[in-house]
Amino acid sequence: MEHERPYKKKSFSNEVGEKEKRRLQAQLEKKSVWAGLGLYGMVGWSVVIPTLLGAAFGLWLDRKYKVSFSWTLSLLITGLMIGCLIAWNWINKENKEIHKKNEDENE
Repeated sequence: MEHERPYKKKSFSNEVGEKEKRRLQAQLEKKSVWAGLGLYGMVGWSVVIPTLLGAAFGLWLDRKYKVSFSWTLSLLITGLMIGCLIAWNWINKENKEIHKKNEDENE
């Protein structure tokens, strides 16, 4: 008894054509391990730079104005939060581009 498949079976030539199309697209994009590491680097630096700038500005304020709280700690945490927000926006933008590209290819 032959079972009916819920999907339409593709012909061999269509399947090979789709695989070749994906292979050529991958070659054009040239995504590699280094590109992935570069993305992690961008995310990392987008967190580190605001954090260090906040800490440096806080140190300057602590030396300039004596107050009962630490400007350094306050601005370090503020810089960290800003950096995390920048990184989240960056990753969200990249994620949307990837999903849009996948949707365009599936149409």
